[in-house]
Amino acid sequence: MRKDYLFTSESVSEGHPDKVSDQISDAIVDLMLSKDPEARVACETMTTTQRVVLSGEIRCAPMYDTTREDWKFNSYWAPGARDEIESAVRRTVAEIGYEQTGFHWETLTFENHLHGQSAEIAMGVDAGDDGSNKDEGAGDQGIMFGFACDETPDLMPATLDYSHKILEQLAADRKDGTAPFLEPDAKSQITLRYEDGKPVACTAIVVSTQHAKGYHEGDKEVELKDYVKSVVGRILPENFITDETVWHINPTGAFEIGGPDGDAGLTGRKIIVDTYGGASPHGGGAFSGKDPTKVDRSAAYITRYLAKNVVAAGLATRCTIQIAYAIGVSEPLSLYVDTHGTAAEGVDDAAIEEAIKAIASLGGLTPRGIRTHLGLNIPIYRKSAAYGHFGRTAEGDFFPWERTDLVGELKAALG
Repeated sequence: MRKDYLFTSESVSEGHPDKVSDQISDAIVDLMLSKDPEARVACETMTTTQRVVLSGEIRCAPMYDTTREDWKFNSYWAPGARDEIESAVRRTVAEIGYEQTGFHWETLTFENHLHGQSAEIAMGVDAGDDGSNKDEGAGDQGIMFGFACDETPDLMPATLDYSHKILEQLAADRKDGTAPFLEPDAKSQITLRYEDGKPVACTAIVVSTQHAKGYHEGDKEVELKDYVKSVVGRILPENFITDETVWHINPTGAFEIGGPDGDAGLTGRKIIVDTYGGASPHGGGAFSGKDPTKVDRSAAYITRYLAKNVVAAGLATRCTIQIAYAIGVSEPLSLYVDTHGTAAEGVDDAAIEEAIKAIASLGGLTPRGIRTHLGLNIPIYRKSAAYGHFGRTAEGDFFPWERTDLVGELKAALG
């Protein structure tokens, strides 16, 4: 690994059009899981000027009847189910804060094109109920990655961690009235200089935030830029900002038209923001809109959980974990650990792999085992759909993959 370099990560706010789509998709996942913990959901959302469109496949008996032969081509919704879905969508948009002419929670046009899940997919994924003892299979094939490092208390890459936190603070200040000139759409980007593998200074900061009319010129522009600088100064560690730090705040000028009115949004287009900001590999599948039988989501969570516990246990200062699945097959095809040469003395990567496999509570890392160990079959997902799925605070049922409760077991397994 290089020791001295510059590295950059970006984040986008909850009001970014793609993130609006992610949050709507996860609001639908939460709604379905609140009705049926075994619900199957694959919900895609498209947002644009005054319009939200849902598509995808579901299986949730309290909401939708898939027992009819023509289930895929007709809508057999339970009474009130369509209204509940529309209410969840409008409520999500309202909570983000969109009450603009080009995108307003109350007046936007809504289309629901969700339909029943393919019986062929269900056949491969469902556990056997016919005495066959068939375990639940993975909802898709694929490779998933988890990562952790000791750059921040959250055990996340510093560039991404700070990018997220800047936008979270902007959103909080917008909502509580501290910064009433802000609108929901925003992006951030942080470049840090690393020396001997550790971040030591910020060389460049980019923040673009949607704003009220007129805040791109004169005294109002100065007010906005001073405010953004004050937020960045509170988030970054002391002495990271220097006279050599380059600032770009709303570098294009006016940013009054934003969100889905300024650019169409789609679920799953911000995977690098959702994961590790480019500091680690990530799988090809998005998280939002998918129930936890989809290993794109649940296996990405368990690998983050494992990598974080490895670092929290002091077994390494940097850890990447890969896992692979085949659709319909319960056991993972492979497990790979890479500590990038940072493992503690007397610990090697192969030994960490064996220690992980030996922990019985993980359920062999099958889809069912992951969901059971982390408690994923409950409506906890919309919170994860903005400001990153990782590096968050495990609190109650939320973000269970951020717990560090395997530290003792890992140490014991490694002797």
